[in-house]
Amino acid sequence: MANYGTKIDQKWQKIWEENKTYKFDDTKSDKKLYTLEMFSYPSGAQLHAGHWFNYGPTDSWARLKRMQGYNVFQPMGFDAFGLPAENYAIKTGIHPHDSTLKNIETMEKQLKSMGAMFNWESEVVTCLPDYYKWTQWLFLKLYEKGLAYRKKAPVNWCPSCNTVLANEQVVDGVCERCSTEVTKKELTQWFFKITDYADELLDKLDDLDWPEKTKSMQKHWIGRSYGAEVTFKVKDSDLDFSVFTTRADTLNGVTYVVLAPEHELVDTLTLTDNRDAVEAYKEVSSKQSEIERQSLSKEKSGVFTGSYAINPINGKVVPIWISDYVLATYGTGCVMAVPAHDERDFAFATKFNLPIERVITNKDNTDPELPYCEYGVLLNSGKFDNLTTEEGKIKIIEELEKDNSGAMKKNFRLRDWLVSRQRYWGAPIPIVYCDKCGIVPVPEKDLPVKLPYDVEFTPDGKSPLSKSEDFINTTCPHCGGPAQREADTLDTFVCSSWYYLRYADSKNEDAPFDTEKINKILPVDKYVGGPEHACMHLLYARFITKALRDMDYLNFDEPFLSLTHQGLILGPDGLKMSKSKGNTISPDDYIKDYGADVFRMYLMFGFGYTEGGAWSDDGIKSVGKFVDRIERTLEAARDVISTCHDDSSIKATTDAQEKELNFWRHTAIKGVSEDGEKMQFNTAIARLMEFTNALHKYLQEPIKNSVVLTETIVDFLKLLAPFAPHFAEEQWNLLGNTSTIFNEKWPEFNPSALIKDEVEIAIQINGKIKAKIDVPSNLDEEGIKKASLENETIKENTEGKTIVKVIVIKGRLVNIVIK
Repeated sequence: MANYGTKIDQKWQKIWEENKTYKFDDTKSDKKLYTLEMFSYPSGAQLHAGHWFNYGPTDSWARLKRMQGYNVFQPMGFDAFGLPAENYAIKTGIHPHDSTLKNIETMEKQLKSMGAMFNWESEVVTCLPDYYKWTQWLFLKLYEKGLAYRKKAPVNWCPSCNTVLANEQVVDGVCERCSTEVTKKELTQWFFKITDYADELLDKLDDLDWPEKTKSMQKHWIGRSYGAEVTFKVKDSDLDFSVFTTRADTLNGVTYVVLAPEHELVDTLTLTDNRDAVEAYKEVSSKQSEIERQSLSKEKSGVFTGSYAINPINGKVVPIWISDYVLATYGTGCVMAVPAHDERDFAFATKFNLPIERVITNKDNTDPELPYCEYGVLLNSGKFDNLTTEEGKIKIIEELEKDNSGAMKKNFRLRDWLVSRQRYWGAPIPIVYCDKCGIVPVPEKDLPVKLPYDVEFTPDGKSPLSKSEDFINTTCPHCGGPAQREADTLDTFVCSSWYYLRYADSKNEDAPFDTEKINKILPVDKYVGGPEHACMHLLYARFITKALRDMDYLNFDEPFLSLTHQGLILGPDGLKMSKSKGNTISPDDYIKDYGADVFRMYLMFGFGYTEGGAWSDDGIKSVGKFVDRIERTLEAARDVISTCHDDSSIKATTDAQEKELNFWRHTAIKGVSEDGEKMQFNTAIARLMEFTNALHKYLQEPIKNSVVLTETIVDFLKLLAPFAPHFAEEQWNLLGNTSTIFNEKWPEFNPSALIKDEVEIAIQINGKIKAKIDVPSNLDEEGIKKASLENETIKENTEGKTIVKVIVIKGRLVNIVIK
């Protein structure tokens, strides 16, 4: 059916487009359903099977919901800024603007050939000025609220990509995009203050219908902990510094303190005799990733600054060291070292021969081996001796609060979102620097700050826009004097952090969106995409939604109420698809051979949706044969309907067959409805296969009821429609219908039809099936036993044997034990 399949694809796509079949009615608020797939990045020339696995099955889910009466909004667009397009331009000489828009044009055609319900009137392309104007607006609003700020800080630097990376973009110490080892640089950068929302980002997770693994990943990444912030004064100085600890009970066991090599006080605290060693150590540690520095297996290293601090709880003087296992970006960048009760501190103290003082023992007071890191009872702690760990924490913090040297504190692993990028292909940051006025935001009326086309963007570690005189040199919006624009561009995740809002009002030229309008359409009811964005895009989008809510632009708290992660389609070799491996699967050839519906159905039937798996040509061939069989069955059914007339005598003679057909019909309605709702598409299609077999069997009967057959086919096509939309629409039309099947009501199952008058019983002899019989469903155990033993096959197999016992499992099987 290859050519026929492609032919009807094109036919119905044209009709759907002309009739605006899937246009969302934004005037209706009843049963609104915002369905969204994570939009694609047009870095390649075409869609691959992974895109299809994201979009096709989700579209089938949305079609099912539409037929259930929901007003479905399902937009599509492109996440078009970012490094891949820029790197491709550097490699080929094709400008990223040109290659990106060309790729988008190709991908639009491919997405339309899918036959999905995408509302193309709402399309967004993030690299176009009519979109990134409002990304810049978002930056300005965050800046106004103190949620965007600029500071000098140690940042992650990818030497290959020649740009800064957010913490979330560093995986096991390497760049998540190119796998180059990440180093540290001290740079002045722009940040978004996501940490202001750390508590809410954490607390609201449990309310979401999200995969538990994704919620756990975000909880870990946010990393809330409770403890105390303790202030240590520097001996013979007015300086002090704070440490965060969750174990204030161990404060009397502090024998030294450690600062991160990057800490701002290190240079001040380092004495002359120690300076060379400290500077050398700082240089070495700057080249190590955070993952390496925090590894428990890494040999501990450090240098003494020459200065001392005073323990606020007991007045003892302790040395101030620096070590790479302390990070400037976590907590306060300083730790109090309690080697008797912390593994890293113990290893460090052992190596450098520093004191180790036990202040916690177990409840048996047997002084377990050090380091003892469990909770217990305090000792060697003065007036706090004999308190439990929990009691000691409270009492010690209360003592510190008396002279303002400590207080209860909450800490987070989450760091502020670093959004500056030293690359070209991104939204320019709308900030001007004036010698007289300082940092000046670009007025909203002057947006967008357009990204210039003619820029030398070969990466050299500096922002490419800084090389463009026409772009950089400007006038100050405040004083009118000479000024310079910000040369960095925004992280592409800023663009994707709010795109789901723009879809709902994508043609608005006066605002990013109309608040009243999107408050009716948002939040997204079902979001589908890969799990790799758990601690980046999904976290950033939640932050932006909450920030805009607090600015009174939104009346909802969360962007995505329900989330599903589709699995990964692997190459035929079972490996992740890659051009270099030569195992990529392009949908185009398969669609040409089989049509879009067969390709879609194979993706849904051949794989668990949240699991994925390896591509198989044999699998798609089998699904093609299944669709061929449906076509032949439906054609035969139409022939019967056109020649057969219903009357009471016919109905009476085919009652058993009708009940059987009705059983499978309502079994399919129930199964497809329930499994489709849960995105368990493979089992939903399995129900359709059972239904097809039952329909085929009924058509073999010598006498058929045309009324029952017509009703059955109508329900069959409605169930099939979400999974094979073009094919079902064509078959619906061949039945004489002139309106789209997708305006039809989804069928409902009749529970009474699922109660069979007869059930099939398997009969085993010594555990091996020898026969199957149909018995009345209400037959008692003795009746089932009698019917089984009277079966001719069973008689033959038990003749001359001793029947030891007969085990009856009602409704399923009989096992006859012989010897």
